[in-house]
Amino acid sequence: MIEMQEVYKKYPNGVTALNGIDVQIDQGEFVYVVGPSGAGKSTFIKMMYREEMPTSGTIMLNGVNLAKLKMKKVPIFRRNIGVVFQDFKLLQMKTVYENVAFALEVIEAHPKVIKKRVMEVLDLVNLKHKAKMLPTELSGGEQQRVSIARSIVNSPKVVIADEPTGNLDPDTSWEIMNIFEEINNRGTTIVMATHNREIVNSIKHRVIAIESGKIARDEQRGDYGYEG
Repeated sequence: MIEMQEVYKKYPNGVTALNGIDVQIDQGEFVYVVGPSGAGKSTFIKMMYREEMPTSGTIMLNGVNLAKLKMKKVPIFRRNIGVVFQDFKLLQMKTVYENVAFALEVIEAHPKVIKKRVMEVLDLVNLKHKAKMLPTELSGGEQQRVSIARSIVNSPKVVIADEPTGNLDPDTSWEIMNIFEEINNRGTTIVMATHNREIVNSIKHRVIAIESGKIARDEQRGDYGYEG
């Protein structure tokens, strides 16, 4: 599903964010990516949805070599993955329904298909009753649930989540994690960068720890492993 071989990333300012990353993530896995601030987690995650390019090395996702993917083909590639951000990135002037439907409209899905699929994923995240509301009328947790619904409406094989509970209170964070668990149980690969020690230690999955741009640990059913 996802494979990195000898991946290096050096920024123009001289900072080496990734220093020889080798990793393989199989279909259906749930993987936490942890590590201290500045360790390279965000760069690692951004590589997977082609927000960043490696300085050298190979990144394969869904059979696509991202290191060689032409910029004009990036939007098409991204249609086949789901991405969830810490700050939601919803379209503020569109309703909940419209935010989720937009991902299907850009691929020119049939209106009947769009309506059926949007309502299915809104039901999954328990937001059918708020389909006509704007993001400003929702709580932070509800906005993140819309973001998750949008990320899975295209039935992607992989969902990449960058600190998806970072702006949420503890109770809401658990609600979000329950949704991710359900998505993963349905066969979708989840790769999630997080600083949430309690979640990682309570809901056991594979843990990849990145320190100083390198993989320091890679453990099945691992612990967070850092203080704080």
